[in-house]
Amino acid sequence: MSKEVGFKNRDRFIELGLTIASLRKMQGMSQEMLAEKAKISRSHLSSIEAPNIIRPFSLEVLYNIADALEVNPADLLNTTLPSYKK
Repeated sequence: MSKEVGFKNRDRFIELGLTIASLRKMQGMSQEMLAEKAKISRSHLSSIEAPNIIRPFSLEVLYNIADALEVNPADLLNTTLPSYKK
């Protein structure tokens, strides 16, 4: 029996990983190229981008990825218009 590890912001990490993958592809970068620029391993980047693997990562890694993609870190997090909590 497999046991899924859950945490509060699961969907946000999935969306963030998909955003990173999309921006990387739009810039014509391979995972290996982005990983090298972001100073992380390709396997770490792969697990961040994969929607079926939920792997939380540090702000430092987020900043490194944003710098490598030449985007503002906030742009990686704000992929849609804000939805205000009521």
